[in-house]
Amino acid sequence: MRRRKKPQAEEGGGAPGYMTTWGDMMSLLLCFFILLYSFSSLDNQRFREIMVAFKNMAGFLDGGTNLIPEGYNSEELSPFADSSQIQLQSLEALAAVIQDLLEEEGFVDQVELSLEDRGLVMRFKDVVLFDIGSDALKEAPKEMLKKLSVILEKVPLPIRIEGHTDNVPINNARFPSNWELSVARAVKVVRFLIEEGSLDSERLSALGYGEYRPIESNATPEGRNRNRRVDIIVLHPSLAGSEPGAEWLEELSRTYPVK
Repeated sequence: MRRRKKPQAEEGGGAPGYMTTWGDMMSLLLCFFILLYSFSSLDNQRFREIMVAFKNMAGFLDGGTNLIPEGYNSEELSPFADSSQIQLQSLEALAAVIQDLLEEEGFVDQVELSLEDRGLVMRFKDVVLFDIGSDALKEAPKEMLKKLSVILEKVPLPIRIEGHTDNVPINNARFPSNWELSVARAVKVVRFLIEEGSLDSERLSALGYGEYRPIESNATPEGRNRNRRVDIIVLHPSLAGSEPGAEWLEELSRTYPVK
């Protein structure tokens, strides 16, 4: 008896059927791990912005389960509640408050506010705080500085005071060079913010750059006027963590709670 031949598989049939299911499963797993990675690297500030935008768009997160991370107020988040979370938006809010103070006290044209990589810079122009060649703090800005210290008390970040001069040499019994003058001015502001204001000494530092950090050319009187200045800087959180003894930042957050 002749043995029957087995039917041969049709040519060009493609991959086995189970491959479709397997491919779908691999795609889903890939999406799942991408989502896990994205959430692990998403900072809280970005998460809050996304959730607020999603809430406004969808309009159904007013009740039910709260998707905002635990410990945050979904209605109004204080920008200074935790020093590690202060970002650019928080420094902008601080700048707006200080701008209002300057307008109320009549110093809005004498102090420049700018957001830089190092933080919020308050630049006191020329002779706002000191007369030329002097480190005696004037009386006129003292009340404004006191009120400024009350505002800065609520921000648990280091504050740096920088003294700057023009390139005109100074040489007298008190100040042999512009180095000494710039340092003396920075220290005078620091002492005032501690003794007459409400800032803790641990948060403050004083630097003197003399004539070596100009923001304009010293070749003109206008440029020299711009270079004679005192800068008060609220350091950005990314720099605050690198300050000497930065472990005290956590203690500052508890010492200066937001009210």
